[in-house]
Amino acid sequence: MKLETLYSPVADIAALSQYVGQIVTLRGWVHHLRSSGKVRFLVLRDGTGLAQAVLVKGSLPEEDFQEFDRLTLESSLILEGKVKAEPRAPGGYELEVSCLRPVQIAQEYPISPKEHGVGFLMDWRHLWLRSPRQQAILRVRDEVCRACRDFFQARGFILVDTPILTPTSCEGTTSLFSTEYLDKGKAYLSQSGQLYLEAAALALGRVYCFGPTFRAEKSKTRRHLTEFWMVEAEAAFFTLEEVMGLAEDLVRFVVTRVVENQEARLRLLGRDTEPLQEVLAGPFIRLSYSEALVRLEAAGKEVPWGEDLGGDEETALSQMFTRPVLVHRYPREAKAFYMEPDPADPRLALCVDLLAPEGYGEIVGGSQRIADLDTLVASLEANHLPREPLEWYLDLRRYGSVPHGGFGLGIERLLAWLCGLHHVRETIPFPRLIDRIYP
Repeated sequence: MKLETLYSPVADIAALSQYVGQIVTLRGWVHHLRSSGKVRFLVLRDGTGLAQAVLVKGSLPEEDFQEFDRLTLESSLILEGKVKAEPRAPGGYELEVSCLRPVQIAQEYPISPKEHGVGFLMDWRHLWLRSPRQQAILRVRDEVCRACRDFFQARGFILVDTPILTPTSCEGTTSLFSTEYLDKGKAYLSQSGQLYLEAAALALGRVYCFGPTFRAEKSKTRRHLTEFWMVEAEAAFFTLEEVMGLAEDLVRFVVTRVVENQEARLRLLGRDTEPLQEVLAGPFIRLSYSEALVRLEAAGKEVPWGEDLGGDEETALSQMFTRPVLVHRYPREAKAFYMEPDPADPRLALCVDLLAPEGYGEIVGGSQRIADLDTLVASLEANHLPREPLEWYLDLRRYGSVPHGGFGLGIERLLAWLCGLHHVRETIPFPRLIDRIYP
């Protein structure tokens, strides 16, 4: 397999508007083929877009013209020709081909234009990524990730890389992936970088991390993955109010960026952007846990006081409003051990979940953290958690403790809402589910 170098400049399809009337080289894969006697058409995909290429008999060497007959879907090739504006062509530009060089003739492509089931497409995920729909989702994902980084950088937050291998859980659950750590016994894949971010926040003030997290929950819902990405923030001297404000600002910033820069791809996905525009029209809704229960009861969904809200309840709540909902001050017994008790009612935790509208539910979870050593020790005991692996975490309360707080935002859940997708499995290149680890 030889990658031939032609004499004309190599161009990206996305930049063809800069080359009208010029001869360029395009490199990519066959997306579509059509023959009409002495004129043959192919649509080329190069990762930046689609372009129509036209082969006219006599306008290129006969052997190059005949090479068209060997081409198959997803064959890789190099084309040279003159760029021409053509409003009817995909992308608005066309290449009048003067040279065609196959790189590799693909075998019969397994994903045909007909409808396929989700299971089939997931088995061929490594090829399904080439479809326009999946490319659009991944480009919106890229926009979301860059927007998150830009948001925190602009506000003086420092990126801190937290460990993936940890000695214990930070959530107090048993839903952990474990592994043998050399001769040290068991280690676990991280559920969150939060505890380590707390240490970094007491050193740097405002910090964030961005990376993969792992949860071995046997949840088979449209919102769950066993491996997913989170952006997490932590700030010294932050109260719950400031945590909620920061989370709202982040979501608003990301939505604005996606609407401004990815409208064409949202349109390809069939996403109506009006609901996203409504998100930007005013402040997010704020409800206490008790207020949320009242609204749910009125909608025919009764939740006993003290229980966490499940997926069905989150869906119902998020369908009641056109903007995201911040549900705050849940009962402590339903939440993690590290959450600060509410001074006004110690039964409650100073915590918040941010629910995306249109039935998408929770995309952010956060809280003010316990700052007092004795209160944190008592919480560990009440939650039956081992103290020894968390002595370093207790040290943060022994040496210069301050009120502090933060949150985690799930990238895949956020992306599912922004793109209008039913299931998070399409929002990550290679999804890991309770019944899938291939490919």
